[in-house]
Amino acid sequence: MENKAAVRFTLGKQSSMAPERDRGEADGKENEEGEEIDEGVRLMYLANEGDLDGIRELLDSGINVNFRDIDDRTALHIAACQGQTDVVSLLLQRGADVESTDRWGSTPLADAVYYKNHDVIKLLEKHGAKPFMAPMHVNHAREVPEYEIDPKELDFTNSVNITKGTFCIALWRGTQVAVKRVGDEVFTDEDKVRAFRDELALFQKIRHPNVVQFLGAVTQSSPMMIVTEYLPKGDLRAFLKRKGALKPMTALRFALDIARGMNYLHENKPAPIIHRDLEPSNILRDDSGHLKVADFGVSKLLTVKEDKPLTCLDTSCRYVAPEVFKNDDYDTKVDVFSFALILQEMIEGYPPFSAKQDNEVPKVYAARERPPFKAPAKHYAHGLKELIEECWNEKPAKRPTFRRIITRLESIHNSFSHRKRWKVRPLKCFQNLEAMLKKDHSSPSSRSNSSRSTNSI
Repeated sequence: MENKAAVRFTLGKQSSMAPERDRGEADGKENEEGEEIDEGVRLMYLANEGDLDGIRELLDSGINVNFRDIDDRTALHIAACQGQTDVVSLLLQRGADVESTDRWGSTPLADAVYYKNHDVIKLLEKHGAKPFMAPMHVNHAREVPEYEIDPKELDFTNSVNITKGTFCIALWRGTQVAVKRVGDEVFTDEDKVRAFRDELALFQKIRHPNVVQFLGAVTQSSPMMIVTEYLPKGDLRAFLKRKGALKPMTALRFALDIARGMNYLHENKPAPIIHRDLEPSNILRDDSGHLKVADFGVSKLLTVKEDKPLTCLDTSCRYVAPEVFKNDDYDTKVDVFSFALILQEMIEGYPPFSAKQDNEVPKVYAARERPPFKAPAKHYAHGLKELIEECWNEKPAKRPTFRRIITRLESIHNSFSHRKRWKVRPLKCFQNLEAMLKKDHSSPSSRSNSSRSTNSI
């Protein structure tokens, strides 16, 4: 039976699962002054300091590489906490137990994950450490969600990043899909775990032709993932960069797609879903040329109280309503504000306040400034400009709902269509008349009549 140290090793970072008061950097002494330091504790001290030569000397003298202190922590635990990759490698070579657990149940891998020591994580897993349990892991097979996807079915061989790098492409059962992978930091960040759960909960509720389709998720192993349909045509941001200003009819058609998808979200029961990050990079094009709303990473149900305000790290400041960043109470009308900016950008051909830095724009909106209308007036005919101005009104209550926006857009779309047909019909009539006159003039009977008329004269 292994001897226990009579003391606790308290230098450096403590166990990831220890009580909060015991975690973090500690500066206590492992022995009372004047007492001889146990060689096992000395091994842990050298692991903490990264002293490779000292560790080799102690191990060569016969010290057990798996020595444990009173908390059952080993030198491998200490090195994993401190991110001492070379020490971890040496200890593993000398037979350190990669799955040893301390008194709180924490393994060296769990400690490395907690302190975000990614090189140590890879090394431990390479030597057989079991992947750290996903935060949503369940204990019984019957509790595994119906949407669960076996990660072995996802092939990332030819994977590339898409949509701001948030999603990447993978092959799943012969079909290309978009996969959002959660980083290692989610294991130790309760806010990010909650955000992942919320995003999953929202995706499961959504079924609409103008919203990206949820296919499944990986929640029982690491890394956790969300899998959605893949739209190879890319996002609206890339499309606008290539095309510039769109024709009014195209802009209206795209606007109707966005409005229908957003209206579906806002009319969700029992509570509306607020997107909060509606901008061109989060709007994707399908094979038929229609648009779909995507990426619900910062979306939320209206009934859920937000603990802290959004920042420019969470979303693009250029398209967010001023009340969000002022941390005022807000509702679905924040998405209406974003929609107005996107619609105007499609007609103007450049992002709102493109000359300003992204993080400067919220101050401009808060000062009640809005992007200027520079495109020809005919592109804003039939009340389109007025609709945009209503949608970005300073007072959210005065902004229309998406149901009302759809009605207005359909009316404007029909007006543009009638005007286009009115222009085409007279031209076609003139062309037909001209063709008939030429035909009559060149026919034999026409020439004969012309000859007789000349002779009579």
